[in-house]
Amino acid sequence: MSEFRTLSDTVFAAGQIAPEDIAGAEAQGVTLIVNNRPDGEAPGQPDGETIEAAARAAGIDYAAIPVDSSGFDDARIAAMQAALDNAEGKVLAYCRTGTRSTLLWALAEARGGRDPAAIERAANAAGYDLTPVRAVMIELAEQAQQ
Repeated sequence: MSEFRTLSDTVFAAGQIAPEDIAGAEAQGVTLIVNNRPDGEAPGQPDGETIEAAARAAGIDYAAIPVDSSGFDDARIAAMQAALDNAEGKVLAYCRTGTRSTLLWALAEARGGRDPAAIERAANAAGYDLTPVRAVMIELAEQAQQ
């Protein structure tokens, strides 16, 4: 079973989940699962359709915002921000290790005007390092304040 790490009162990050993890997500109040991992990234990885079917069977919404080697563009950041803003409960975002999900969450939060230092503290407490996106996160937060 994947470990769900707490990023905020309403957001968890995790490494690759399996259909068996859906019950645990539901038990923790998750109402939306966001898949940040492209299909076919690694052999044996459950594809998005499998996770989506398991989530929907449990009454959990599902969104795919895959982050590949092209990185975190504005469309992905905006999609993550919209997913978080429109969720009617807790969100579980996953990728291979949870890092891309955390970085994308941080950028979406900053784009929404949240304090970058608070975002970084939350990510660090969950065991994630935001160094790769810190400068962009600060820039997005400043733009949101204008």
